[in-house]
Amino acid sequence: MTRATRFSYLFLVAVIVLAAATHLATPLITVLFSYFALRRLYFGKRKWLALVLFFVVVAATLYGSGFLIRQAFVAFPKIAAESIPPLIAYAQSRGIELPFSDLDSLKAAIVDVVKNEFLFVGNFARAATTQLVFVLIGIVVAVSLFLNPRIEKSSNKPKRPDLFTTITDEIKIRFRLFYQSFETVMGAQIRISAINTLLTTIFVLAVSLKYKTFVIGLTFLCGLLPIVGNVISNAIIVGIAITMSPRLAIIALIFLIAIHKLEYFLNSKIIGDLIKNPVWLTLLALIIGERIMGIPGMILAPVVLNYIKVEASRLPPPDDVPVDKRD
Repeated sequence: MTRATRFSYLFLVAVIVLAAATHLATPLITVLFSYFALRRLYFGKRKWLALVLFFVVVAATLYGSGFLIRQAFVAFPKIAAESIPPLIAYAQSRGIELPFSDLDSLKAAIVDVVKNEFLFVGNFARAATTQLVFVLIGIVVAVSLFLNPRIEKSSNKPKRPDLFTTITDEIKIRFRLFYQSFETVMGAQIRISAINTLLTTIFVLAVSLKYKTFVIGLTFLCGLLPIVGNVISNAIIVGIAITMSPRLAIIALIFLIAIHKLEYFLNSKIIGDLIKNPVWLTLLALIIGERIMGIPGMILAPVVLNYIKVEASRLPPPDDVPVDKRD
């Protein structure tokens, strides 16, 4: 391994560590997702068409996100007000102690948590504005990389190899492999999320579940998080079903268990065949990623796992002794 190669590995690690330490995971994720979308929309070698389609997708995504947030502000208080009292009564009848005794105490606890979180990052408006600026910066970076991925401006004069070009060539290899890992993992996860969302949509429409649009949108977004995303969306669907009838809640629980089993099959066939990581390793990576970067860390965790495997498979073993000649 050359010094340039070692430096390129350190550079990639430094980028990820700095993104976590400086709370810049949002632009990093935005760059990866935006570049992923641009490559998927690149038809017939016409970059201008890909850019037009990309900005249409961005506008639709921003509108959909705003709509989903508005729906969440309307739906969550109603769901909590209707589902929490029966949950408290059931827990009290079974002698289970909950961290809250009624809906008001639960609201107070949630408000305290929210206050503590936003005391760290500032008020909500400032935090939201900052994240929006980060998203826009990430989109600009991704578009720039899509239009011109070169580190240096092209020149007609031939250049002899030097330290700078050697290092930048190695860095480009590292980031290309890292992006390919993201493309592999996220492409598979989007397919799984789309299948889960389609089946959930059929169920939601069949039983006339309340807050249909909110549930469908949330199911797709949660589906982008491996394993835990399904659990989050399932809990919300069952919570909504409880507010309608206990029988519907049982039906929803049975259906979602079946969907959960189907996701294991999909993971083994779609993700497992591509990445071949055991569930326990993925869960461990998700926990570590969440502690380091929050939700962006959970998205990046399987990507980093796959990248490590790809890089390790390209490197020679620590010694050059053939396997059949070892003791």
